[in-house]
Amino acid sequence: MTAVPPGAAVRPRRLRAPGRIGRLFKVAAVVLIVTVAGGGLAAYLGSGLGEPTLIIYTYPSLFGGPGTAAYNYVFGTFAASHHVHIEVEFPPGNLVSTLRTEQNAPVADLVIGLDEITAPQAESYGLLVPYAAPGLADVPAQFVQEISPSHDAVPYEWGYLGIDYTSAFANQTNGAVAHATFPDFATNATWASQLLTEDPTVDITGEEFLVWEIQYYEQVLHQNWTGFWSAVMPHFSLYKPAPDWGTAFNEFSSPGGPAMVVSYTSDPAYAAYNGTPGAYNSTVSWWNGAAYGWQTVYGVGIVNGSRHLSLDQEFIDWLLSGPVQAEIPLNEWEYPANSTVAVPSVYGWAPNPDLIQPLNVGTSPAQIAASLPGWLATYQELATQYIPP
Repeated sequence: MTAVPPGAAVRPRRLRAPGRIGRLFKVAAVVLIVTVAGGGLAAYLGSGLGEPTLIIYTYPSLFGGPGTAAYNYVFGTFAASHHVHIEVEFPPGNLVSTLRTEQNAPVADLVIGLDEITAPQAESYGLLVPYAAPGLADVPAQFVQEISPSHDAVPYEWGYLGIDYTSAFANQTNGAVAHATFPDFATNATWASQLLTEDPTVDITGEEFLVWEIQYYEQVLHQNWTGFWSAVMPHFSLYKPAPDWGTAFNEFSSPGGPAMVVSYTSDPAYAAYNGTPGAYNSTVSWWNGAAYGWQTVYGVGIVNGSRHLSLDQEFIDWLLSGPVQAEIPLNEWEYPANSTVAVPSVYGWAPNPDLIQPLNVGTSPAQIAASLPGWLATYQELATQYIPP
């Protein structure tokens, strides 16, 4: 099996398991504010003395991570215009678990990176303060319904989970993988053995993939979802579920790696942007000529107990504004929640999201949050039974 060709673009570690890995970092985003001055770049050092401090919890790769132009623009511009000192922290572990640990003595003011699974969990624990941002007028109501109908989390970007596959595997299957169904993996040992997933018991991408598979089986096939895992898990001896998305994608991108990995449908656009168009492609789950997928929606929320409610709301307004939303496609490699912001033409390499039917509409965020513990327990039982040691 041929892996991604040498020199093919490998995505940055845009850790879509927000806050799940890495050490604790603290960055004063106002320290470096990069602006265009007289046709050049000028850096300004801000002490933050005498200014209120806004503490934000998020994931390390947000807008490319500390020091990048997009990151400095988003945080630095707001800090300068609002005369506020911003500290961005990347807590180890899960963002929700961190907020729960601090619930009686909140540290953060805002949390960025809650998704359609973790936001309802945070909401159920009373960790967030609702905010119906005016900018939601430009955000499709569907995204609001999928992450937090009560506005505890405000969507700022979205996308679809995908199954990435190499060009070699596409040729090997005569193109059939481009319209894969979940039963294709359950009935074909070769397909099952070449699929690298993330462990849903420790990784958010794995959780989302598990929910995607469950909703596909229940809503589209009207079958018990456990049959898929019982069929494919015995073939995971070569590529066992990865502990996180970054590990999985690195393995997929390495010579001799698996032919497929659970990732995001924007990956082909990233490859094309970095000069390797067609190195790998991505698909969702098909049935009878229709494409079904799991829509990922990422949101920002105000932490219950924040000391700077007005500043929190103004930052959310800034995050939904056109200038910031325009930074999302080529830095987050997701689609901007603001529907008035166009995506770059390179996104033409990705599957057209308008042609994918989101399985999220068949269930509510609250139902997902309530069902997830049981689903994970069942998955773990199956993994113990079927995945080879």
